[in-house]
Amino acid sequence: MKPMIDLKKQYAEIKDEILHVVNEILESSQYVLGKRVSDLETGIRDYHGVREAIGVASGTDALHLAIKSLGIGTGDEVITSPFTFFATVEAILYTGAKPVFVDIDPDTYNVDPLLLEKKITKHTKAILPVHIFGHPADMEKIMDIAAANSLKVVEDCAQSFGASLHGKKTGSFGDAGCFSFYPSKNLGACGDGGMVVLNNQDIADAIKMLRNHGSRGGYRHECIGYNSRLDEIQAGILQVKFRKIDEYNGRRRENAHMYNRLLADSVVCPVELPGAVHVYHQYTIRSPRRDHIQQKLKEQGIPSVVYYPIPLHLQKAMEYLGHREGSFPMAERVSKEVLSLPMYPELEAADIHCVADAIRACLKE
Repeated sequence: MKPMIDLKKQYAEIKDEILHVVNEILESSQYVLGKRVSDLETGIRDYHGVREAIGVASGTDALHLAIKSLGIGTGDEVITSPFTFFATVEAILYTGAKPVFVDIDPDTYNVDPLLLEKKITKHTKAILPVHIFGHPADMEKIMDIAAANSLKVVEDCAQSFGASLHGKKTGSFGDAGCFSFYPSKNLGACGDGGMVVLNNQDIADAIKMLRNHGSRGGYRHECIGYNSRLDEIQAGILQVKFRKIDEYNGRRRENAHMYNRLLADSVVCPVELPGAVHVYHQYTIRSPRRDHIQQKLKEQGIPSVVYYPIPLHLQKAMEYLGHREGSFPMAERVSKEVLSLPMYPELEAADIHCVADAIRACLKE
C-alpha cells in the first residue's frame, strides 16, 4: 500500500526541472530575497488577484507577521477555530493577543459563522478563519460580520491553496491570507516556507520590514523585526510546483470523488458546499467507529491519520483559558470521529479501491 502522501513520486515526475532550477540558483550565488522569490511572489499575487504577495519563512510566520502588522497585540482578542493545527493559535499568542474559540460547522469543520457574533467583545480585533482540510470557510458571512463590527480578518490558508468560493480564491477575502509551503501541503516546498497575500500596501510594507529584521535595507532598522525570509532554493522549487497546482488540485478532486462514490454508504464523506471548490489537502471521513476503522486499516498496512485528536481548547498549553470538556461540543465530537485517508495527486485508483474495500469490510464486523 502507498503512504499517506507520496512525495517521492511527485518528485520523480518533476525531478529534472527541480534539479535544473536548484543548480541555476546555486550557480547564481544569490540565495536570499532574490529573483526566484520575487517571481514566485508575482505569480502567486496574480493567481489570487491581490496587490501583494510576500514570501516568509513558514506558514506560522505568515500568520504571526500578518496579525502583528495589523496592530493586534496585548489586550486584544482574536476569534478562531478550536479544530486546527496548533500553529494557528501560536501565531495569535506570539503577538500577546488572546485566542477566543468558536465552535465549528458540522459539515465543513470550519468556524460556524452563526456562532461568531456571540463571541465578539469590546476587545475583539480580528477573526481568523481556517480553511480546514481544503474546504473554504464561509467567507462571505464572515466578512459581513467583520465589516459590521469593524474587525480585521486574517485567513489561515495553510491547507487551501487554490480553493475558492464563488470564483474567489481563499486568501483574497480578508485583510491578509496566509499560506504554508510545508512539504506535505498541496503546494509544498522541500522544507519550510510561507506567504502572505493582501491588498493593503501599508500593511504589505510593514510585513516586508518585519520579515527582514525591521529593515527596508541599507542597515536602517525602523522597528524590531524577525528573520523570516523565504529562501531562493525553496522559491525555485515552489515555482516548478506552482505551475502545476491546478493540475495537482484537479487530480486530488478526482481522487476525492472516487472515494466519495465508494464510501458514501459506509461513512460520512467530506462535503463540498454550493459555490465552493474543495482542494482536499486531506480527504477526511467521519465515523463513530473511527478507532475500529483505523486499527483494521493498520492491520492491512494501510496508513491513516487523525487530525486533530485533541481540540485546541483542551490542549495542556491552553489550560489557562479555562475551557473544559463540553465547551465546544462539535469540535470535540468531530475530533473523536474524523480519520484522514491517503490523498495526493499521484494516488492510483487501485489504491483508493483498496482503502475503500477495507473500510467497508471492517464496518460489517
